[in-house]
Amino acid sequence: MDFDLEFFLVLGTLVTGLVVLAARLFAGRAQEGGDAPEKPARLGWVVDGARSFFPILLIVLLLRSFIVEPFRIPSGSMLPTLEIGDFILVNKYAYGLKLPVLHDKIVPVGAPRTGDVAVFRYPRDASQDYIKRIVGMPGDHIIYRDKQLQINGQVIEQNGREDIGVFSEMLPIEMQRKSESLPGAAHDILLAPSVSQPMGQWRVPPGHYFVMGDNRDNSNDSRAWGFVPEANLVGRAFLIWMHWDYGAGRFDLSRIGTVIR
Repeated sequence: MDFDLEFFLVLGTLVTGLVVLAARLFAGRAQEGGDAPEKPARLGWVVDGARSFFPILLIVLLLRSFIVEPFRIPSGSMLPTLEIGDFILVNKYAYGLKLPVLHDKIVPVGAPRTGDVAVFRYPRDASQDYIKRIVGMPGDHIIYRDKQLQINGQVIEQNGREDIGVFSEMLPIEMQRKSESLPGAAHDILLAPSVSQPMGQWRVPPGHYFVMGDNRDNSNDSRAWGFVPEANLVGRAFLIWMHWDYGAGRFDLSRIGTVIR
């Protein structure tokens, strides 16, 4: 069973809140009856614990559900933008305020834009969070052929070329680093000339988005499994707040504070 932190935060907040409320009602009735309020000895520690934890759980729940949520990058599918070991912050209200656990939108604040680096629940398994770049909006016609992206008939320009060696999960592969200019959002991508990727074209349906990893030849994205429903969007990644270099076993201070574009 997957550990759902959001569910347990909601449950913990609800339980501790009910305990605090019950304790106050008990105290109020005791005062009305002329008796000094007393806590049963066996339950005293439960009430005290609930009073201590309730405000903490409530604040964490509100921050995590409606303001910002931290995530860790576990794979290289978003290289060179995001590296394995990056700890990022995700803006939870960028695509509208949603109820925790249920994920129903309650306030339609903001909307996705082409080029956003978005966190979303994987359409084939909602218990998994993915992070990719939005390249196709509802109604867009997407073509990916010969490592070149086209949106609504417009070839997306790629500039520069830097040959680098990058280790994949299995073996080192020669890579090319280029700059890609999505509408209003220039960013770097990685291409592997020796690796072939499926080509195709897609029409993005209403209420859905087409996403791709910046590491184009090492990314499990919309080219393989389809579109991301709007309801699955979690938020927009905007900042790297910490990086732990697993290989070297140390922090990489140079990436702290990097704005995600």
